[in-house]
Amino acid sequence: MEISKELEEMINDQLNFELYSAYIYLAMGAYFEEINLSGMAHWMEIQFQEEFNHAMRFYRHIFERGGRVELRAIEQPQKDYASVLDVWETAYEHEKLVTSRIYKIAELAEKEGDRAALTMLNWFYTEQVEEEEKTMSIRDKMKFIGDNISGLYHLDQELGARPPVEAPPAESFAP
Repeated sequence: MEISKELEEMINDQLNFELYSAYIYLAMGAYFEEINLSGMAHWMEIQFQEEFNHAMRFYRHIFERGGRVELRAIEQPQKDYASVLDVWETAYEHEKLVTSRIYKIAELAEKEGDRAALTMLNWFYTEQVEEEEKTMSIRDKMKFIGDNISGLYHLDQELGARPPVEAPPAESFAP
């Protein structure tokens, strides 16, 4: 079953939004590098890779369904923040936005009875629960730490231990 034009447009939009998300996390990583929080920068670089992989899932799905990928310009991400906590607040709010966008795609897929799209999106439901939980947890730790330099140092060390994400083979992007 070919993908409908309306669903193809929504998935293309999400593909591009995932690339923008990757860009946001890379910019957050650069912010952390500038203020010498290399562990947090590392965490954001891994997140950049994850978001790129998410974009590739949408990319593959469009092609597998006979659609056409439309890559668009990526908006410049925010580069300055009021505080370290502000970065994590922003990351958490961004993940909630991503979740809401995926749910809107699923609503259309359900309306159209597009089971292939729903199967692909099912992976994202689980992923977004994890993404929101991770950023919320770090944000909450930052709230607890406050201005405690020792606490910030330990959290930076903890986040620096995040293992790298290996790019899955292209066939794993299939629904």
